[in-house]
Amino acid sequence: MTVPTRRPTVRRWAGASAVVLLSSLTLVACSDDDPVPTSGETREPGGSKKSPKPTEEPTAEPTASESPTDDGTTVPIYWVGDGPGGQPRLFREFHRVEGNPLTEAARLVMGGGQPDDPDYRTLWPEVEVADVGATDGILLVQVPGDGFTDRPDGMSKRDAELALQQLVYTLQGVQQERVPILIKRGGSDFRLFGLPTDTEFAQASALETLNLVSITSPVEGATVTGDTLTVTGVANSFEASGPCRLLAGEDELAVVGYQAEGWMEDKLFPFEAEIPLDGVTGEVVLQCETDDPSGGAEGNGPSIDTKTITVQ
Repeated sequence: MTVPTRRPTVRRWAGASAVVLLSSLTLVACSDDDPVPTSGETREPGGSKKSPKPTEEPTAEPTASESPTDDGTTVPIYWVGDGPGGQPRLFREFHRVEGNPLTEAARLVMGGGQPDDPDYRTLWPEVEVADVGATDGILLVQVPGDGFTDRPDGMSKRDAELALQQLVYTLQGVQQERVPILIKRGGSDFRLFGLPTDTEFAQASALETLNLVSITSPVEGATVTGDTLTVTGVANSFEASGPCRLLAGEDELAVVGYQAEGWMEDKLFPFEAEIPLDGVTGEVVLQCETDDPSGGAEGNGPSIDTKTITVQ
């Protein structure tokens, strides 16, 4: 997500065919409104990269998430990064957890985990999570402590609301179902960050909450080989298209267009692109963007996501 100097935007981009460069894997989906591409790598929290075991591909009607196994479960985690104009937005990574995937995913978001991408962060101070379970048509998050009833210093109301959306998007992604989230607090004051928790939290608009492009693979820090780099991700861009670039400092080594599966709805759509690696070696930055039809004349510019990778 380090943003180099912006370059002129080309309005239309050629679609890329799908060639799998990294291990082909199916990951736990976020929901039918945030489809999941089927290739990429994940890391164990705080550890080295590890390929997840395949799970079922999401259908039009999402099913329950993968059952835990001895090897753990791959889950989507939503972190906060800087969108256009520096406005905080949610970005998605996949992490492997052991135990109850709902509980462990919540613990990562609620201050107990670290993103792989150093440009991401969580808005949560560390909050204890006892358990998360599906019951009576809701996902119940049990928080035994009574801390953080008021917002911590420096946390705005918008940040508090976005922190809760981190949790909502993550848990609904693990569950593969857009069910409301209810937080059960300890103590006698049931507020959290100054917000009431006696109400169910629903998913906010994707276009107003998510960064409008998010790279799924390759992951941050990946090492890639071969003649081409296959990029997968999700986006909602003007005319469903935008550029993916390979950058080395201020030098643009390659640029290709992606074509997402749609753009006229309140969700992100999967895309793939292939970038030629002729003559490219060493550490580079992969940067995917949404299209900016005004060429920078209006608004805050394109949404951008980046991954630093090594080409061998």
